[in-house]
Amino acid sequence: MKDYSVRQYETNDKAVWNAFVNEAKNATFLFHRDFMEYHSDRFEDFSLLIFHKTKLVAVLPANRVGDEVFSHQGLTYGGLIYKEKLKLTSFIDVFSAVLKYLKQNHIKQILIKTIPSIYHQKPAEEIQYALFLTEAKLTRRDSLSVVDLRKPLLISKGRTEGINKGIKNNLKVVEEPNFKSFWDEIMIPSLEERYHVKPVHSAEEITLLHSKFPQNIRQFNVYFEDKIVAGTTIFESNQVAHAQYISANESKNELGSLDFLYHYLLTEVFHKKTFLDFGISNEYQGKKVNGGLLFWKESFGTSTIVQDFYEVNTANFNLLEDVLL
Repeated sequence: MKDYSVRQYETNDKAVWNAFVNEAKNATFLFHRDFMEYHSDRFEDFSLLIFHKTKLVAVLPANRVGDEVFSHQGLTYGGLIYKEKLKLTSFIDVFSAVLKYLKQNHIKQILIKTIPSIYHQKPAEEIQYALFLTEAKLTRRDSLSVVDLRKPLLISKGRTEGINKGIKNNLKVVEEPNFKSFWDEIMIPSLEERYHVKPVHSAEEITLLHSKFPQNIRQFNVYFEDKIVAGTTIFESNQVAHAQYISANESKNELGSLDFLYHYLLTEVFHKKTFLDFGISNEYQGKKVNGGLLFWKESFGTSTIVQDFYEVNTANFNLLEDVLL
């Protein structure tokens, strides 16, 4: 396999793993072990390190369920993480080595949710080509609503009216390290009433993660007459501010709270970022779109990029042989 070897992650690899992630061209703080391991009790870790001879050239954040490996069920996106020096032909060899290793360890398939291109610090779509070569099956496609902050903002009349309501009502946006009031007073009641679901993270979990990544996980709350009425939790990476949670109480249309909040974030807080990612509006594994939610996001001038999900049979590693003419 051209001097490539693969082995599973071990606890004593933590420092090496994190140092590699910090230098990778397609990584964010989500791949740091302190983020991955906050919910380690829910997943059987099956992360991999890939070496060329003795040099670490890629890592794969992953977990195992039976005879399947996922990249990683506890993360928003994933796949092979690597540095700029790993070129396409070498990447193909790396992916082949990973599939062969999984096959040898009785794993029938790997399920990969790709990293959306806006999170790449430099172009990093080698995996899409390798997935094509291995006849990977596209199982899901989500649509992300993204504002390109390098371009003039195109905010609709409806959103401008909401922003003006916020100004008229003297709303205030405050960034604060306390997540509990937003969770308990705004988000949990709203999610329960509208969707009968709970947030992915508990208030205790998000507080723990914030303590480890204070520059990356940020909470912005909106106040009306000193009472919290809306808020958002932002996951900030090098190029992207991602709206992890957005919620408001029943007065949002009357007060203009969410419109006011996101105008403030777009123009004051994150205007030097490359993108603001409002996230998906999809349901039912990407097959349906929440029209009202999508309309609100597009009213801020968002455009669409996609995130693809694939299944790969590990036996198809042989399809990566003799690719280069």
